[in-house]
Amino acid sequence: MNQEFNHLNQPIGNKIHHWVPPVHPHIEQLDGNYCHLVRLNPGLHARDLFEANTQGPDSRNWTYLSYGPFQSFEDFSSWVDTESRKSDPLFFAIISRETGKAVGVASYLRITPLSGTIEVGHLNFSPLLQRTSAATEAMFLMMAHAFELGYRRYEWKCDALNAPSRATAQRLGFTFEGIFRKATVTKGRNRDTSWYSITDEEWPALRAIFEQWLNPDNFDDVGKQRTSLSSLMSSLHEIQSCTHAQK
Repeated sequence: MNQEFNHLNQPIGNKIHHWVPPVHPHIEQLDGNYCHLVRLNPGLHARDLFEANTQGPDSRNWTYLSYGPFQSFEDFSSWVDTESRKSDPLFFAIISRETGKAVGVASYLRITPLSGTIEVGHLNFSPLLQRTSAATEAMFLMMAHAFELGYRRYEWKCDALNAPSRATAQRLGFTFEGIFRKATVTKGRNRDTSWYSITDEEWPALRAIFEQWLNPDNFDDVGKQRTSLSSLMSSLHEIQSCTHAQK
């Protein structure tokens, strides 16, 4: 895009023509082939989620979150009840198509329609969801819905020490933007925060890659992927690099 200047010859950014701020997300369900997402409900999901999280050998899922681990179902259910009533963060339960049970949670947060920005976070994937096609599909469904609503920027932020989260962001096609030093205090500890994003210009190409990877034909009879998402993302980056070099 060509840079625009004001009457003082100062760069002022590009005008956004016909800009209409998106609405606040209000969906009740997002459907996929391997999972579906529904608004978090303590009565329907707390027990499944609590039990799913006990499948792990330790409490590492909670290390980089500002809450948890929960020592009892009552404490966890109380947390679910509190969070399920909020509109920001807006929590969803991730339901496995295979079992019909809730196996993880995710949320939209820092929802700012006037700027067209929205973040995905509060991710807690139980061992039953980790490293599955459903886990990737859940993230795709939330991305797709945000951009369909008209959001311009989709953010991912995590503790800079959270190596698995940072690797996941890159695998999902997010662009690393830097580290905010001493961004906050979490559980009495300093937290530097890594920032990632996807913009609406980048989304069409990324969407095509997700749809290619999630296609049932990409998985064999035992569910093993034929082509990895990372390899598809690498191919996209190579095409983009060549395109930029030719300009």
